[in-house]
Amino acid sequence: MNKPLLAALSSLAIAGLGATPAVAAPHTAAKPTAKAAAVTVNFAGTVSLSNCSGSVIRFPNSADTDPALVMTNGHCLETGFPEPGEVITGQSSSRSFGLLNSAGTKVATLRANQVVYSTMTDTDVTIYRTTTTYAKIKSSYGISPLTVQDTHPTAGTPIKVVSGYWKRMYSCNVDGFVYRLKEGDWTWKDSLRYTSSCNTIGGTSGSPVIDTNTGKVVAVNNTGNEDGQRCTENNPCEVDANGNVTVRQGINYAEETYLIPACFATGNQLNLSAAGCTLPKP
Repeated sequence: MNKPLLAALSSLAIAGLGATPAVAAPHTAAKPTAKAAAVTVNFAGTVSLSNCSGSVIRFPNSADTDPALVMTNGHCLETGFPEPGEVITGQSSSRSFGLLNSAGTKVATLRANQVVYSTMTDTDVTIYRTTTTYAKIKSSYGISPLTVQDTHPTAGTPIKVVSGYWKRMYSCNVDGFVYRLKEGDWTWKDSLRYTSSCNTIGGTSGSPVIDTNTGKVVAVNNTGNEDGQRCTENNPCEVDANGNVTVRQGINYAEETYLIPACFATGNQLNLSAAGCTLPKP
């Protein structure tokens, strides 16, 4: 897992998600197209939080008056890693987030009042509800949320991983997709693999992965194989549909987010029973 920076130094560290420096790997994805220059990706709307990164997000059907949501990793949850099979909803929270502008300067502190959804099963995501709205953030700070794409990303797409914690961006391409990504006790489905130039590090956990053609969020950064070990904590392995295991030392990964919008109704209300919602349920 992309370890929370300080937690990585203790026994409470991210037990399975450390984004680590990447080394060269075969690159079979398509080259970026001219569209890559169409959108300028910056830090506006990203957030820093204790030892992790995140972003203020909205869905295609969100309204400006809805409570603003913040997305990070499941393993960044302040109460500790969700257990395999565990899904947390509606948990009280007072966590704070540093809101960044386009230059990466902190312009405000946002505060959560609820963990809307958090899990490390099938995916690795936490979504917080804040005490303010998109409209208030826009009027006060001139910052708009990042929109979560509701369709599956495409191999070869140019992307940027934008870390609010480090105020640093990593540029690469979607190298491909992993049937199952296994790390320690956790397994994630249909994970997104980066090409080697996205050599993310501890503290980048929860960073939005942005399609530079559209400016939309297609995944949330979460892990990388540090030492070349097989399926251990901080050393995820790829497992294909036939059970074959591949280890790619130094290569990093993210969890796709296109499934999330279908699980949110009017007012940014979570509805895990909604048609088309396939996120794990409690």
